[in-house]
Amino acid sequence: MADRTFSALGLPVVDITPNDSVVVAAVQQWLDDVVIGLGLCPFAAAPRRLGNIGFEVCNAQAEQDIAAFIDSELQRLVHTPVQKLETSLLITPYAFAEFEDYNQFLSVVDTLIGLGGLSGQVQVASFHPRYRFEGSSPQDQSNLTNCSPYPIFHLIREASLTRVLAGVADPDAIPERNIQLTESLADGQIRRLFPYWVAK
Repeated sequence: MADRTFSALGLPVVDITPNDSVVVAAVQQWLDDVVIGLGLCPFAAAPRRLGNIGFEVCNAQAEQDIAAFIDSELQRLVHTPVQKLETSLLITPYAFAEFEDYNQFLSVVDTLIGLGGLSGQVQVASFHPRYRFEGSSPQDQSNLTNCSPYPIFHLIREASLTRVLAGVADPDAIPERNIQLTESLADGQIRRLFPYWVAK
């Protein structure tokens, strides 16, 4: 059985399987409170307000099944009008319990983007409960910038991202600013905003 450690409360999920609506609700809460609430991403607020963010749950555990799911969602994204689907969050509640496995699978996603002829059109952003920047320790609060309640592959239209960043002063400074923000969070804020953070 997969290591199901990603409930919205940060507790193991073994006997009780969260349904898709519970998973999506946890991700939407994270998006509203953390990504948008803390101002980590200038791209997120508008599509959230307009309701054209896709929240898609993949309950598969086998990597080949997840790859097929992501490939299908890539095609759905680029063939759906941007007014209906600006960006997609692909959530895998029962796979990639370890960040190292998730991080390695990102190369598969990049390959799917290339094979689908979507290089330069779509990119993937990565989020995970155990996210860890290279050179950081699991306890470093800098990792919270990409810490989510479940493993997520965020598919982003590059044209949309370019359009938003054109209106942002010094977009290259966003990652460092976000790290400084998360490092300044008090323990109480971390417990409230990241109850699922697995720092070990």
